[in-house]
Amino acid sequence: MCGEGLAEHSALPAKLGELTAAVAENLELHMEALDLGDPNAKREYDAYRKLAQEHRQTAGELVATADEMGGYRELPMGKHDPKRMSDPRLLEAFERVVSLEQELLWLLQERIARDQKMLIEVQGGGNGGSRAARR
Repeated sequence: MCGEGLAEHSALPAKLGELTAAVAENLELHMEALDLGDPNAKREYDAYRKLAQEHRQTAGELVATADEMGGYRELPMGKHDPKRMSDPRLLEAFERVVSLEQELLWLLQERIARDQKMLIEVQGGGNGGSRAARR
């Protein structure tokens, strides 16, 4: 993969970084709603705090990797050994990438359907008002 290909492929870790940061933000905001006088809420708070921190770290690493990949746009393609390029392991590794991309797509489709339904419920059943706004 030449530099242009690296730069093109940087969109995936960049978007995954954005999503991971958004999950961290969601966890952090959810923490504010917890009643820390309740022992179960305190345990949930501690779990969310740890997970939000880990999500922030992961998001930062993904975005940094994407930025680095994008920075190689002008990297010219070097000479490749045709024999090694036809190694079955290389094809298997690429097949694995494609398979995992498909699994990720399916996972995201399921998650989007579930999360959109939850979003509608949180927004008040789709009537335009949130529960908080109706209080």
